[in-house]
Amino acid sequence: MVTLVSERLDEPWRRRLFLPAYQIAEAANYAQISSQTVVAWHKIEAALLREREKRAALNYMQLIEVAVVAAFRKAGVSLKRIRAAREYAAFELKSEFPFAEYRFKENAKHLYLDSTQMDLKEGTVLQADQEGQLEWELIIGRLREFEYENHGIVLRWHVAGLSSPIIIDPRISFGAPAVKGTPTWIIRGRWDAGESDSDIAEDFGIKKEEVRQALKFEGVIPGGRGRSRLH
Repeated sequence: MVTLVSERLDEPWRRRLFLPAYQIAEAANYAQISSQTVVAWHKIEAALLREREKRAALNYMQLIEVAVVAAFRKAGVSLKRIRAAREYAAFELKSEFPFAEYRFKENAKHLYLDSTQMDLKEGTVLQADQEGQLEWELIIGRLREFEYENHGIVLRWHVAGLSSPIIIDPRISFGAPAVKGTPTWIIRGRWDAGESDSDIAEDFGIKKEEVRQALKFEGVIPGGRGRSRLH
């Protein structure tokens, strides 16, 4: 029997794991993948994306899986192969969202290579040679960005990398990218309103460098928007 994370709704925030909260373009930006790939992965009709993009949203669990898909794609794995690997992992781990599970992180390479045996005609994309090891580093590197709940599901994603203070956590700010609990979009809003990085940092109890990181994440480039307010 597949384990449904939705069966554990004893804490209110868990319900938010399954609420559509991330638009296609947002999910693509966070995962560093094209919107078209996200659409193709979820088999959303292109016309639907154009006409009703705001309603073609992903939930938190889907977002995490898209992040893993992005790592596979960067390593050169086809969507067909990724889908087969996911189906195999879902069966083996008895999980509704296998890519968001700690057990997948622990067994990713084994599960992937085993899944290729279901379709030997196409062969294996990631070979067990030096090049293949480098490709796997891309995937494992993405999985290292995740923090898991007691070896369970992903609860924190270091969405801008491990060295960045920006975190996506479904328990905080409804899963919006945030710096120590302050959504990056709020920081950008204060910046756009004319406040300096020093004032923003003081108001939210964060460092100026963390404000800069949030502005960079939001696409604000110091010095590229007229007179800089960094000081």
